[in-house]
Amino acid sequence: MFRTVVRWTLLAAFLIVVGLWPAAATPLTLAATGAAALIAAIPGPVLLAAAAIAWLKYRPAPAQTARA
Repeated sequence: MFRTVVRWTLLAAFLIVVGLWPAAATPLTLAATGAAALIAAIPGPVLLAAAAIAWLKYRPAPAQTARA
């Protein structure tokens, strides 16, 4: 009796998860598609230049050496 209840409960939980997953994943998929469209619209050299500028502006400071 207990095993049957557990199996039905697990089946119901599985069907809820499988049924709700597409609706829950849709906003993430749309956001990723939008980000990909924006990145694709910017030429590659411009992206590389922006990355180089950002790295030069925010690069880590060199480590301080011990002074005697």
